[in-house]
Amino acid sequence: MIESLQKLIDALRDELQQYGELLALLDQQQDLVVSRAADGVLHTVAAINEQNTIIQAARQERERHRRALAQELGLDEDTDFAHLAPSLPPDVRPLVSALVDENNQLLRRVQQRAKQNHLLLRHSVQLMQNFLNAFTSASQVPVYTESGMIAGSGLAGYSRYNAVG
Repeated sequence: MIESLQKLIDALRDELQQYGELLALLDQQQDLVVSRAADGVLHTVAAINEQNTIIQAARQERERHRRALAQELGLDEDTDFAHLAPSLPPDVRPLVSALVDENNQLLRRVQQRAKQNHLLLRHSVQLMQNFLNAFTSASQVPVYTESGMIAGSGLAGYSRYNAVG
């Protein structure tokens, strides 16, 4: 049981570290969105997706060790941490409980930051859409011919770039 317990503790620590790294990436992304660094935001999206994959693997590993320890303790493998803790040796209960609590708290912070970033990004996209709409609406932006007349529907076959330029 000692080996299974140590593997579970190590898995909980690894999961905590991975959540911390994801939170740091989300913080970085938020700073880049606020400073309007579009290229940096794109890079953080890729890094966040990669970190998400790492977290999924860490969760699976932690769950595998939790199930194995539960079985060694004679409990159902679906036993959650709240019901698993009383069966652990008294000297490690506080450590396991603290790691589980820290993981849950960090997960809530990650979710909160991800929601904030989503709102910021959505707002940025909406502002850009409004900007583009102001310049692409044919009724608002007249296009002139070489003779100085307002162009009619004859521009339909041309791209806006060619029509304006």
